[in-house]
Amino acid sequence: MSDDVVRRVFRSVDSFDPDEFGRLLAEDATLVFGNAEPLEGREAIVAGLREFYSTIGGLRHRVVRNWQVDADIIAETEVTYRRLDGKDASAVAVSIWRTRDDGLISDYRIFVDLAPIYAV
Repeated sequence: MSDDVVRRVFRSVDSFDPDEFGRLLAEDATLVFGNAEPLEGREAIVAGLREFYSTIGGLRHRVVRNWQVDADIIAETEVTYRRLDGKDASAVAVSIWRTRDDGLISDYRIFVDLAPIYAV
């Protein structure tokens, strides 16, 4: 695995364009974000990401480290979220995704505590 692949995925997320991230996904992909219900299928994931983006002003990931185990990639990141009030809030996150032979992501899981992003 190349660090370029990990950077490409997070550049896509940070672009704030759900359709760009959707192009990295298999049609039947699954996404689980924290303790939310799983999103199944590219369309549902893009719609869910669009909804999430509407609750924040932006975000950027800094990759701390990453690993690959077979088809699974694990990335520890520090994420800076721009809140709708213009303030920044950071959180540590771990993302795990499985990539198919064709390079598309079939399963994506994000583990993060978003409480600081929505704190009053």
